[in-house]
Amino acid sequence: MQDLIENILYEFSYLTLSAMSFGYFMVLYFGVGTLFLLSCKSLESMKVLQKIESKALEKKQTNFEIAQSMQSIIIFGFSVIPIIYLIRKDFIVLLPNTWPIIFLGIVLLTIWNEVHFFIVHRLMHFNFFMKHVHFIHHKSRIPTIYSVYSFHWFEALLLSTVPLTILPFIPFSIVAVFIYPFVSILLNLAGHCNYRFGQGKGNYWVNFGTAHNEHHTKGRKNYGFALNFLDKLYSRRFR
Repeated sequence: MQDLIENILYEFSYLTLSAMSFGYFMVLYFGVGTLFLLSCKSLESMKVLQKIESKALEKKQTNFEIAQSMQSIIIFGFSVIPIIYLIRKDFIVLLPNTWPIIFLGIVLLTIWNEVHFFIVHRLMHFNFFMKHVHFIHHKSRIPTIYSVYSFHWFEALLLSTVPLTILPFIPFSIVAVFIYPFVSILLNLAGHCNYRFGQGKGNYWVNFGTAHNEHHTKGRKNYGFALNFLDKLYSRRFR
C-alpha cells in the first residue's frame, strides 16, 4: 500500500493527479450527496428528521447550483497541484499511514477547517465580497445538497486552500488528507440538506441544520462551519 501511495505522489503527472482529484470530488458531490439526500428522506418518513422549509424549489435553482458546483469542483481538482509540488520538494513532510495518525490527522483537519472556514466566510460577508462574490452561494435562499459547492470561483479558490494552509507547518498522513474531504462534505451536507432533528431547539449539534438554513433564509450572522465556538468568541469580542 505504501509503495502504491508513493508511486501516485511522486510518479503520476500533475494533470493526472488533478483529474483524479476532480473525479474524487465528483463522486463526493453527486454520489455521497445523493445517498445523503435519500437517507434524509428515509429518516423523514420514519419521523426521525423533519424538513425545515417545505416550500417547493424551482428547477432552475438546482440547475444553477450544479453549474456553479461544477466550476468549484474543477478548482478543487487543480488545488492538488501545489500540494503535490510541495511534497515533491520536501516542503511538506508526510507521516506514516497508521490508524492512530490517520484519525488524529482527520480531527486536526476538522478543527483547522473550522478556523479556516470562519475566516473566509466572515470575509465573504463584508459588503464588497458579499456583493461581488458570496452572493452566488446565497442565491440558494433555501439551501439544498446541491448548494454545498455552489460558489463564485474566487470563493471556491479560497476554500480549496484548507490543506495548503496547514500541511507545510504540521505533518499529516496523506491518507488523512485524502479522507478529510469526505468528512467535510458530510458536515456540509448536514448544514445544507434542509433537514433537522426535532424542532430546531437544543444543543448546537442538533440545531446545526436549522442554524445554517436560517443563515441562508434570514441572514442569520453565524459564520462557522459545523461548530459554533468561533461565532461565540467573535460575538463576545466584536459585538
